[in-house]
Amino acid sequence: MRIALFEPDIPQNLGAFIRLSAGLAVPLEIIEPCGFPLDDKRIRRAAMDYYDLAKITRHASWAAFSRDRAPGRLVLLTTKGAQTFPDVVFEPSDTLLLGRESAGAPEEVHAAAGLRLRVPLQKGARSLNVALAASMVLSEALRQTSGFKLLS
Repeated sequence: MRIALFEPDIPQNLGAFIRLSAGLAVPLEIIEPCGFPLDDKRIRRAAMDYYDLAKITRHASWAAFSRDRAPGRLVLLTTKGAQTFPDVVFEPSDTLLLGRESAGAPEEVHAAAGLRLRVPLQKGARSLNVALAASMVLSEALRQTSGFKLLS
């Protein structure tokens, strides 16, 4: 199981993802460019003392990520998903991909995903914070694939 962020544009959310990655021992892929200056010093500041626990890989572009990513299914979390995450069977090799906080993911990213999911919300609610949505889906994916047994 992995998490991938497509061109994140809110630094505080990146910090939350790094803590999520570190705490649950799930590798984090950052697909650049980001919507803010990104260097190791800034990543460390956002991640606090969790940085050294996280396994982070940076990709210079969508093309570089597509070429170098780990094998397995690409699962895009999107408000445009036809399926909801509680109805999906996850696989241990899945990469959960999240789009930009401000704009989601472009069509080429949607087209590359083997599965497009959404978080079910009440009528009138557009979306959740991207890190919160990822936490919900990742938790279910780890539960289904016995990923939590590897912790503690």
